[in-house]
Amino acid sequence: MKVSIIGGGGLVGSCAGFALQAGKIVRDITLIDVNQELCEGQALDLLHGASLLADQKITAAPTAAVADSDVVVITAGLRRKPDESRLDLINRNVALFRNILADVKKAGLKKNAICFVVSNPVDVLTYLAIRELGLPPSQVIGLGTVLDTTRLRSMLALRLDVPPTQVQVTILGEHGDSMVPIWSNAQIAGLPLDKFPGVTPAVIAEVEKRTRGSGAEVIKKKGGAGFAVGVSIADVIHSIALDQRRILPVSSLQSGAFGLRDVAISVPTVVGRQGVVGTIEIDLWPKEKIALQNSGNVLKETIAKVL
Repeated sequence: MKVSIIGGGGLVGSCAGFALQAGKIVRDITLIDVNQELCEGQALDLLHGASLLADQKITAAPTAAVADSDVVVITAGLRRKPDESRLDLINRNVALFRNILADVKKAGLKKNAICFVVSNPVDVLTYLAIRELGLPPSQVIGLGTVLDTTRLRSMLALRLDVPPTQVQVTILGEHGDSMVPIWSNAQIAGLPLDKFPGVTPAVIAEVEKRTRGSGAEVIKKKGGAGFAVGVSIADVIHSIALDQRRILPVSSLQSGAFGLRDVAISVPTVVGRQGVVGTIEIDLWPKEKIALQNSGNVLKETIAKVL
């Protein structure tokens, strides 16, 4: 499988490239960036470690390289400022994103190619990509709340001193201020979270608050997220490459799940080689379902203003 990363010279794109290299599943990793020299440097740095990891082709190339790619990842975009919401980015990023989409369309895409949007605000830009690329909606997905979900799981694991891989709790909705943690179905090692030792409403509120502020905290302390978003991107791509059909909270066009329609937003989504294979609608607490629908309305209002 060939994966091309637009924005591969930047922090997010290069971290995604390294995560894919370490994952040893994708055969061809191509980095694309307006800063050609930086992009070549990132590719060379990755290539230098190839003999210790996997037999992969790693190159820097122009946008035309997307033409024979199986997955095109778009990470390019302007960074969020510490006190700026992701939705505040939209007016600064839409024009840039439209230019990227135009370049991708000019290069052409394979019939079964997947467009994977990471640039923020990811839900709005995923919707824009669906509208403008001409691909079936199932072949356009956004990273959505995959990163938020792993942040929540990791923060909860740290607070309770349990293995992060045994924490099961998911965030749905917007990748942004209106995100919805689904505590009603949370578990640790298959055990109900509300019955687990040390779990109290105060602990849950504390972990949720820290998770909501995690993005801004990382930006403030190191300039932007890299490692966690990189492995999150790789996690989704591996599900595509291996046709794993794993259930992930990616952003995709909705047509009725949880009452959501005509908006790209994160719900439990089956992800495989064809992109979105289906969605899973689970029972939520009433307040969670209301919050999820509100999240959809927030995104619709933004889309109506800027697209």
